[in-house]
Parts: sequence; C-alpha cells; structure tokens
Amino acid sequence: MASDLSFVEYVRDQMHGAGTVTFKKMFGEYALYVDEKVVALVCDNQLFVKPTVAGRALLGTVTEGLPYPGAKPQFLVTEQLEDQGLIAELMRATAAELPRPKPKPAKKAERTR
Repeated sequence: MASDLSFVEYVRDQMHGAGTVTFKKMFGEYALYVDEKVVALVCDNQLFVKPTVAGRALLGTVTEGLPYPGAKPQFLVTEQLEDQGLIAELMRATAAELPRPKPKPAKKAERTR
C-alpha cells in the first residue's frame, strides 16, 4: 500500500526546525531528507527513522520495524510523532550522525562511432 501525500506532508511539518527538510517519492513510498541526507522513510503511512546512537538516546525505548521486505531494521516512530519538538530534535541528531551522501559520478560524454 502506497503512502498518502498528506501523511508525508504532516511528517515533514512535524520535522520543522530540523534543517532543510525535503522528501522524494520512491517506488510509491517516500524518503525524507534533512540537509540532503536521507534520515527516514515513510512506508505504508508509517515513519521509519534510520537507527543512530543519538536517536536511540532521544527515543528511549524504541520499536524497530522493517519499512519494506529485505530492509534493515529501523526505528518505527508512532506516538512520538505527535511531539513536534522531539521529532525535530530526533531528525537533527540523526542527520548529524549520518555521513554525507556520496557525490554522483559525472556523466560520461556519449561516444559517436
């Protein structure tokens, strides 16, 4: 089941204050970015946050789930989603721990025969 855009926009709004927050649709679901780093996924209208030490410390007791078959476990955020301050802090802390995305290789010029 694909996620609803309205739910993704709600999650984005809850992340206000975490940095530059954007999202991108991927395979019917959404990736959430803070300052160009993927910090979370929205799958089946559920928020999955990349696991980090700082995130675990902020959330305390965490529930882990799989956003899609074959994925690595991630933090499943449910009731905490209502706390905008906590969500913004969680996303800032998660982004701070994650590495910068690798630059995409330059496209090669097309060869003519």
